[in-house]
Amino acid sequence: MHYELTDLRLFVAIAEARNLTRGAERAHLAPSSASHRLRLLEARLGTPLFFRQARGVTLTRAGEVLLRHARQLLAQLEQLQADLAPYAAGVRGHVTLWANTHATHSFLPDDLADFLRRYPQVSVTLAEHTSPQIVVAVARGEVEVGVVAERIAGADVELIPYRADRLVLVTPVAHALARRASIRFGEVLDHPFVMLHAGSAIHTFTMNAAAALGRHVNVRIQVRSFDAVCRMVGAGVGIGLVPRSAVAHGTPHDAPTVLELDEPWAQRDLQLCVRRRKDLSGFAAALVDCLAARQDAFQ
Repeated sequence: MHYELTDLRLFVAIAEARNLTRGAERAHLAPSSASHRLRLLEARLGTPLFFRQARGVTLTRAGEVLLRHARQLLAQLEQLQADLAPYAAGVRGHVTLWANTHATHSFLPDDLADFLRRYPQVSVTLAEHTSPQIVVAVARGEVEVGVVAERIAGADVELIPYRADRLVLVTPVAHALARRASIRFGEVLDHPFVMLHAGSAIHTFTMNAAAALGRHVNVRIQVRSFDAVCRMVGAGVGIGLVPRSAVAHGTPHDAPTVLELDEPWAQRDLQLCVRRRKDLSGFAAALVDCLAARQDAFQ
């Protein structure tokens, strides 16, 4: 079936405004033209997309399905435009890098800045995914370079040492656990946690670690960055589990207390993930070389 992008944008605008006239304005169309396009779209699909009401419109089940896919499609088109824009601007190279939450929020900002200073003719698209997603994408050839924190059994990829880091427990200064030098994970699960958002790699990892003990994590609040976790913990909201590298970025006056986590899985060394290093394209190879040179204390 043939879909017009104008129709999809109009449909999304009407769905979000819950009103045909306001949706038409957002799509820069006259109401009569918008109504005509919507009727033709419904006719092609063979099903109504909206329930027409006196005060506006609401989505039918078919409309809900189309809205989900239309948003995804339009977002992909925006990303396509963003990925192509550097070439139109005269940039001579582009690298797509997938990285887990840990790397994205800790080491990569400084390391990518250094790479881009060395290669001003290159642009980088950085996307955040979990380590298993990254390994699968690299193995399939969907992305050339990834940064991961765990091995995936049977994956046909090469892993190159990048950065050494370790998960630590952070607590408010006055917390009962703050007097401890180190602690086991099972000892802290009765306390409320400040967690990174659901879907992040460390959120999934922490939940799985608790499940392995037959326990669950008491999540008090979820935030979007390690810095926010440290700030919330420092303010007394709860305790948190973060990479040691993230604590250094906290605000000095409310920095949390850091406890060593006495668990073998607390060591979270980051590795570069590629399909075959010798087969990397020019700028992807340069990025891997630059990042691999930043490894520290990986022995």
